[in-house]
Parts: sequence; C-alpha cells; structure tokens
Amino acid sequence: MSEKPSVLFVCVHNAGRSQMAAGWLAHLSEGRVEVRSAGSAPAESVNPIAVEAMREVGIDIANQSPKILTVDAVEASDVCITMGCGDVCPVFPGKRYLDWKLDDPAGQGIAPVRVIRDEIKARVEALLKELLP
Repeated sequence: MSEKPSVLFVCVHNAGRSQMAAGWLAHLSEGRVEVRSAGSAPAESVNPIAVEAMREVGIDIANQSPKILTVDAVEASDVCITMGCGDVCPVFPGKRYLDWKLDDPAGQGIAPVRVIRDEIKARVEALLKELLP
C-alpha cells in the first residue's frame, strides 16, 4: 500500500451506497485516506434520500456526482469495495477486493436508508482500523 491508502467504492449506479460509503470514509479518515467511488452504469445524480440521510449526520454528499468505473480508478486504489450490487471490478494483482452486501437505498424512504447508512458507517470504521492502525 502507498503512504496514503486509497479506497474505491463501486456500485452499479454510484448514486447511493457507494456515495454514502465514500462520504463516511472521507469524513472519518479526516483526509488520511484517498477516497474514490464509481459505477458501471452511473445514474444522473446522487439519490436525494441518501443525501438527506448523510446530511442528518453532518456529512454533505450533495455536491457529488456519479462517475463511470474505469480501469485507472481500480489500478490507483489499494482496496476496491463492491456494495453487494453485482458490479465487478477489473482484477489486478496486489489489490484487496471486498464485497459488502448492503440493501439498495433506491426507491426507499428515509427510515430504511438510515439503517443502510449506519451499517455502512460501521463497516467503514472497521476498515479504517485496518488501514490506519
């Protein structure tokens, strides 16, 4: 791993789970981790319910936009995390790959999205303990 670890969160639309995970990691790592997110079929915009759920905990992801998954983004990342949505990252030797099985916030109200948000936070906190011992 490089001096500053880097993490890529991948989900098909890059509009909910991966954006919330990137928001949590950027916030909790306080700049000590390089954070990326992307998807194979990016949506037009970030899910407004995901934005609202993150705003409730003081994290603003409203200015984020879904991005296309590129080979370069995977190559530049130490850890690639798919969000249980069937997306697959190109595989490169020396990279760590994880799949976090999480419910999709698409089409859900704020209450279930809060549960997803909090589950993502717990996983990000555990990841941070590994990346920044």
